[in-house]
Amino acid sequence: MTLTAPGGLLAATALHLGFQAVVTAVVYPALAEVPPDRWGTAHAAHSRRITAVVAPVYGLLGAACLRVVVAGPRTGLAAVAVTGSAAAAVSTALVAAPTHRRLALQGANPLLLARLRRSDGVRLAGAALAAGAALGAVVLEARGGRRTG
Repeated sequence: MTLTAPGGLLAATALHLGFQAVVTAVVYPALAEVPPDRWGTAHAAHSRRITAVVAPVYGLLGAACLRVVVAGPRTGLAAVAVTGSAAAAVSTALVAAPTHRRLALQGANPLLLARLRRSDGVRLAGAALAAGAALGAVVLEARGGRRTG
């Protein structure tokens, strides 16, 4: 069985949404509860561990988005899925990653933690939008590209 471009996009966006939901609901709240005297060690361990998960998740997501952009289908739903994924990636690259670097240097600064949580909200919203749109693209594909209703 061959995975279609929309099917691959759905798989990658669902994986990303699951990952992002765990970061939002479990990882960042736990990190925020670390006492100041243990912050440096805990944050360094978090950074090492999360990188091993972030890299493959974003790699698969990027590959699935690229496949849809290059090979199609070029539907509105696919475009929304790619856009939501891009929003999450941009928030990661331009806000979350630099904020983590500053947190490593400055410690558990409440303003930086708040910035990280806002960025995380953007990433979760982008991931949810992308997964929902990718699911819609798969449903549309299963119907032969026809809209009903």
